[in-house]
Amino acid sequence: MKKSYETVFILTPILTETQAKDTVTKFTKVLTDQGADVVNVEEWGLRKLAYTIDHKTTGYYVYIEFNAETPVVATLETEFRRDENIIRFLTTSLDKYALEYNDKRRSGKFKKQTPETTTAS
Repeated sequence: MKKSYETVFILTPILTETQAKDTVTKFTKVLTDQGADVVNVEEWGLRKLAYTIDHKTTGYYVYIEFNAETPVVATLETEFRRDENIIRFLTTSLDKYALEYNDKRRSGKFKKQTPETTTAS
Protein backbone atom coordinates (compact mmCIF):
# COMPACT_ATOMS: atom_id res chain seq x y z
CA MET A 1 0.00 0.00 0.00
CA LYS A 2 1.36 3.39 -0.99
CA LYS A 3 1.69 6.18 1.55
CA SER A 4 2.26 9.88 0.98
CA TYR A 5 5.66 11.41 1.74
CA GLU A 6 7.51 14.64 1.25
CA THR A 7 11.24 15.15 1.22
CA VAL A 8 13.33 18.28 1.32
CA PHE A 9 16.99 18.15 0.50
CA ILE A 10 19.71 20.75 0.30
CA LEU A 11 22.35 20.68 -2.41
CA THR A 12 25.78 22.24 -2.09
CA PRO A 13 25.83 25.83 -3.43
CA ILE A 14 28.87 25.23 -5.66
CA LEU A 15 26.72 23.46 -8.27
CA THR A 16 25.69 25.29 -11.39
CA GLU A 17 21.99 25.65 -12.18
CA THR A 18 22.24 22.85 -14.76
CA GLN A 19 24.00 20.51 -12.32
CA ALA A 20 21.36 21.20 -9.67
CA LYS A 21 18.54 20.43 -12.12
CA ASP A 22 20.32 17.23 -13.20
CA THR A 23 20.57 16.16 -9.56
CA VAL A 24 16.86 16.81 -9.01
CA THR A 25 16.08 14.76 -12.11
CA LYS A 26 18.30 11.97 -10.80
CA PHE A 27 16.38 11.72 -7.53
CA THR A 28 12.95 11.89 -9.15
CA LYS A 29 14.12 9.08 -11.44
CA VAL A 30 15.16 7.04 -8.37
CA LEU A 31 11.62 7.43 -7.08
CA THR A 32 9.86 6.57 -10.33
CA ASP A 33 12.17 3.60 -10.96
CA GLN A 34 11.10 2.22 -7.57
CA GLY A 35 7.40 2.56 -8.48
CA ALA A 36 6.69 5.83 -6.66
CA ASP A 37 4.26 8.43 -8.00
CA VAL A 38 5.84 11.90 -7.92
CA VAL A 39 3.09 14.38 -7.08
CA ASN A 40 5.00 17.65 -6.94
CA VAL A 41 8.57 18.90 -7.37
CA GLU A 42 9.53 22.41 -6.30
CA GLU A 43 12.98 23.88 -6.66
CA TRP A 44 13.15 26.59 -4.03
CA GLY A 45 16.56 27.72 -5.23
CA LEU A 46 19.57 29.10 -3.42
CA ARG A 47 18.76 30.16 0.15
CA LYS A 48 20.64 31.05 3.28
CA LEU A 49 21.09 28.21 5.77
CA ALA A 50 19.94 28.67 9.36
CA TYR A 51 23.40 27.60 10.51
CA THR A 52 26.71 26.81 8.86
CA ILE A 53 27.05 23.25 7.52
CA ASP A 54 30.51 22.12 6.36
CA HIS A 55 31.62 25.78 6.15
CA LYS A 56 28.72 26.60 3.81
CA THR A 57 26.21 29.35 4.53
CA THR A 58 23.88 28.79 1.56
CA GLY A 59 22.32 25.80 -0.16
CA TYR A 60 20.04 24.92 -3.05
CA TYR A 61 16.71 23.70 -1.60
CA VAL A 62 14.48 21.14 -3.34
CA TYR A 63 11.06 19.80 -2.25
CA ILE A 64 9.52 16.58 -3.61
CA GLU A 65 6.09 15.20 -2.70
CA PHE A 66 5.45 11.59 -3.67
CA ASN A 67 3.37 8.46 -3.03
CA ALA A 68 5.31 5.25 -2.47
CA GLU A 69 5.60 2.07 -0.51
CA THR A 70 7.71 2.26 2.66
CA PRO A 71 10.89 0.52 1.33
CA VAL A 72 11.22 3.17 -1.38
CA VAL A 73 12.01 5.80 1.27
CA ALA A 74 14.98 3.76 2.49
CA THR A 75 16.28 3.45 -1.07
CA LEU A 76 15.90 7.21 -1.65
CA GLU A 77 17.70 8.08 1.58
CA THR A 78 20.53 5.67 0.73
CA GLU A 79 20.96 7.52 -2.56
CA PHE A 80 20.98 10.85 -0.67
CA ARG A 81 23.77 9.56 1.56
CA ARG A 82 25.82 8.38 -1.44
CA ASP A 83 25.64 11.72 -3.24
CA GLU A 84 28.38 14.08 -2.08
CA ASN A 85 26.40 17.11 -3.29
CA ILE A 86 23.66 16.59 -0.68
CA ILE A 87 24.24 18.64 2.47
CA ARG A 88 21.08 17.62 4.37
CA PHE A 89 17.79 15.84 3.74
CA LEU A 90 14.57 15.11 5.59
CA THR A 91 11.73 12.80 4.54
CA THR A 92 8.42 12.80 6.39
CA SER A 93 5.21 10.83 6.08
CA LEU A 94 2.10 12.92 5.42
CA ASP A 95 -1.22 12.50 7.20
CA LYS A 96 -4.58 13.55 5.77
CA TYR A 97 -4.29 17.08 7.18
CA ALA A 98 -0.88 17.61 5.59
CA LEU A 99 -2.20 16.32 2.27
CA GLU A 100 -5.13 18.74 2.47
CA TYR A 101 -2.76 21.60 3.28
CA ASN A 102 -0.44 20.69 0.38
CA ASP A 103 -3.38 20.56 -2.03
CA LYS A 104 -4.48 24.04 -0.95
CA ARG A 105 -0.93 25.38 -1.13
CA ARG A 106 -0.44 24.03 -4.66
CA SER A 107 -3.78 25.41 -5.84
CA GLY A 108 -2.91 28.90 -4.56
CA LYS A 109 -5.64 29.18 -1.94
CA PHE A 110 -3.15 30.50 0.62
CA LYS A 111 -2.32 33.76 -1.10
CA LYS A 112 -1.66 36.73 1.12
CA GLN A 113 -4.59 39.03 1.61
CA THR A 114 -3.87 42.67 1.01
CA PRO A 115 -5.93 45.53 2.48
CA GLU A 116 -7.54 45.99 -0.94
CA THR A 117 -8.83 42.39 -1.02
CA THR A 118 -10.25 42.36 2.50
CA THR A 119 -13.42 44.27 3.18
CA ALA A 120 -14.28 45.86 6.49
CA SER A 121 -17.83 45.45 7.69
